[in-house]
Amino acid sequence: MRIHVDSDKCEGHNRCYSIVPELFDVDDYGYATAAGDGVVPKELEDKARLAVDNCPEYAITISED
Repeated sequence: MRIHVDSDKCEGHNRCYSIVPELFDVDDYGYATAAGDGVVPKELEDKARLAVDNCPEYAITISED
């Protein structure tokens, strides 16, 4: 599983980072990006889905690799 953040949609609410900071980085302006290469460890998959569900801008997607 891999997470992706659409930088054009992200508005900087940072709910994703609040839910699972291990998977997201936030820049100086508050916009999120996937941490590292976006690969989600098995133990964080449920939290990754929760981050997707809580993004008000629908900026986060998950792909199954």
